[in-house]
Amino acid sequence: MPDTRVEVLPVRNMGAAHEVTRETSIYVYEAPVRIWHWVNALCIVVLAATGFLIGRPPPAVAPGATDDLLFGYLRFTHFAAGQVLAIGFLFRILWAFVGNHHARQVFLLPVFNLRWWAEVWHEAKWYAFLTPEPKKYAGHNPLAQLAMFVMFTAGIALMILTGLALYAEGAGQQSWWWAAFGWVHGLAGDSMTLHTVHHLGMWVLVVFAIVHVYAAIREDIMSRQSLISTMISGRRMFKDDRP
Repeated sequence: MPDTRVEVLPVRNMGAAHEVTRETSIYVYEAPVRIWHWVNALCIVVLAATGFLIGRPPPAVAPGATDDLLFGYLRFTHFAAGQVLAIGFLFRILWAFVGNHHARQVFLLPVFNLRWWAEVWHEAKWYAFLTPEPKKYAGHNPLAQLAMFVMFTAGIALMILTGLALYAEGAGQQSWWWAAFGWVHGLAGDSMTLHTVHHLGMWVLVVFAIVHVYAAIREDIMSRQSLISTMISGRRMFKDDRP
């Protein structure tokens, strides 16, 4: 529940209104969601860096066993980070069922709610500097919710599936990895197409992560509500400039 202190300020959350004060906070993101967020971010950084080097292998600069194993270390780090990402994603799906309603936002979109789409359009104009007044939301704003679902929820699911399928190819068709994920190769058509989808997906996630960081910093400054610190403390702070 929001903390009430001085005066009331409307804060929208997927069509519902919360009442908060001039300078107040709402507990939004529970600890498991925050931990998942930062572990997920670290995994994406490691996967992007090692994935790039796997796609463009560095040359061996000197002879010796350590140099010969460099590519093996890169692959091991990539595979390990990918499996942590996959386990974390499964946990995040579970928490969407047992956590608070904010934990479900990146999995459920109110696509049949016309008001929600109107607020998606309003947020698009706000980010494009076409409207002077931001709206305040307890959780993700509608545009961010849509972007997170398409880019992170669906995007990470695609990267996990294609990554596990490529790992299964290396493990061999007699492995349980192939039994579990070999069907993804059938959907892609061939291994090269699967590699290409996985590689392009990495760049899409990297670009979106950059936009995500920019948007969070921008909202912290311009909309008078916390975003970055919210993913540390779990509480969203609201400030009203009215005297």
